[in-house]
Amino acid sequence: MSLQHRIKVLSPEVARKIAAGEVIDRPNAIIRELMDNAIDSGADSITVEVTDGGIEKIRVVDNGSGMTKEDLEIASTPHATSKISTEQDLLNLSTLGFRGEALSSIAAVSNLTICSGSWQLEAGVAKKNTVTECTPVNGTIVRSENLFENFPARRIFLKKPATEAKMCLNTFIEKALPFFERDFRFYSDGELKLALPKTSDLQKRFTDAFSCGTKKDLFYTIENAASDKSWSYKLIIGDPDISRPDRKEISIFVNNRKINEYSLVQAIEYGCQGFFPNGTHPVACLFVTMDPSLVDFNIHPAKREARFKDTAELHHSVSSSTQNFFKNNAVKSLNTSRDSSYYENSFSSDFFESSVAMKKPSYSAVQGRESRSSSGSTSSDMRSIFMDKTKTTKEINESYINHLASEATALAAEDSITNSAPSSQGTVKYYGTALGVFLIAEKDDTLYLIDQHAAHERILYNKIISSESMPQKLLVPYEFETESASDDSYLESVADSLSSAGFLIENCGNGKWQINAVHERWSGSEDELVKAIMDDKVAPDKILNHIAATTACKAAIKDGYYLDDKTALELCEKALSLPDPHCPHGRPVWTAITREKLFELVKRT
Repeated sequence: MSLQHRIKVLSPEVARKIAAGEVIDRPNAIIRELMDNAIDSGADSITVEVTDGGIEKIRVVDNGSGMTKEDLEIASTPHATSKISTEQDLLNLSTLGFRGEALSSIAAVSNLTICSGSWQLEAGVAKKNTVTECTPVNGTIVRSENLFENFPARRIFLKKPATEAKMCLNTFIEKALPFFERDFRFYSDGELKLALPKTSDLQKRFTDAFSCGTKKDLFYTIENAASDKSWSYKLIIGDPDISRPDRKEISIFVNNRKINEYSLVQAIEYGCQGFFPNGTHPVACLFVTMDPSLVDFNIHPAKREARFKDTAELHHSVSSSTQNFFKNNAVKSLNTSRDSSYYENSFSSDFFESSVAMKKPSYSAVQGRESRSSSGSTSSDMRSIFMDKTKTTKEINESYINHLASEATALAAEDSITNSAPSSQGTVKYYGTALGVFLIAEKDDTLYLIDQHAAHERILYNKIISSESMPQKLLVPYEFETESASDDSYLESVADSLSSAGFLIENCGNGKWQINAVHERWSGSEDELVKAIMDDKVAPDKILNHIAATTACKAAIKDGYYLDDKTALELCEKALSLPDPHCPHGRPVWTAITREKLFELVKRT
């Protein structure tokens, strides 16, 4: 080691600043810590005020139990806390704050003043801590001023006051969300930005906090609890109509703390699969109440992470409850749309297109696995084209195109497509196609635009799901090892479900397992399957759902293929009778507009 860089002990002042930096990195961190203390004090009214984004001043006022003179004299010293006394207390935390670092860290990077009862504490790096008498206050008032004034290297990395103020507001909302039975107010530069009055409803607190306005009716609450009462949860989740392109608006709270917990975000996502279209994500907030002995928050300075003993049962409950909720409500929302014009679209004459406008190869969209189309060909004919290993890719593609062309010629001979009156069967009338994607149909004074790919995809998906799950025995079983007894218990609990889904697993003892058979349509690797079952805790039916959705999507008729009238009508009838009119990826199979709504749009009475 170079003599110019000998090891030395840092001065208390430098060490204190470094420690404070782990807890207080910007103004919103001060709000996080002070609101924790205010809530722990039992306050039911908390006001937060920031000036210049909290850089110049932060003031938190509460009506809680307050502090004595003796409390104030040691409050800003490192590791001073009223929340815990022994090491064992860390294993059963019931308060938000517990480290005893908050006030000490704030005093290390700003000028700290605390008024409580008849006493006032003034603390800071450049001044000696003093406690003096003051005008009596009810509860506690904490003020932090001139953040990082004595730490310019950190101050230059702060953002503009407006940006810091927005981050402070977000932290305020994060802390106020779970405590809906208390009153919270947030001021920025003297202006009231958000008031959250007491309420008896968690969902109302959520919609008030995020100013949902007219969209508040598009949020729902899903609840469940463990049989042994070790955990319970409430999930506030938005309708697919307010989906988002990423996961940023999925939040997890455990025992009233917001934490980063990917497995529970993942559980919500699994439950939403098939209901949120085109890779979108929900707006959701999961509030978990858990036995404190089953979760450890003492692993991150800012308490943003936690360690759980086991989340398998909770994960499965969140996932399955969410899926069941959307499954039971998806049809209701689409059926409601007939009367309420849930899907409001503008129509013009340019939108509609006769079935004779463009002629591309016809495709029998609703044939069975071995049933014959109008041209007399079978689905096995097409499979034989793709399975011919003697041909190159180019030759296979040419054969497929020729096959479609010959099928189209035969169909044209049997079913000439004309611009005649709409064909009908039962109560459904078929009018033609639009934009090479939509089938136009009428039923019960309602006009439907049916997505031909989504409709066919859903029909094929339902057929796969309803068919018997055929396991395919592996010549060489997949072997893997578990890490704990809880993993073994989990596998034992899902073994029958996996078997029903076509995946046969066997316990070989001593934490060793093997997968002896997989579903006949499974095409993933050994690692992917083990990860899905063990790491991601994917429910067995979800694995099968994924296989079915992928298979159906690849096999379904594509955009741009135009159907003969008979096949199109049959597809329309099946689409309009689907129990769940969504494709497996969540897109609506059809959009509807009533006669009354159409008359309203064209100003008819």
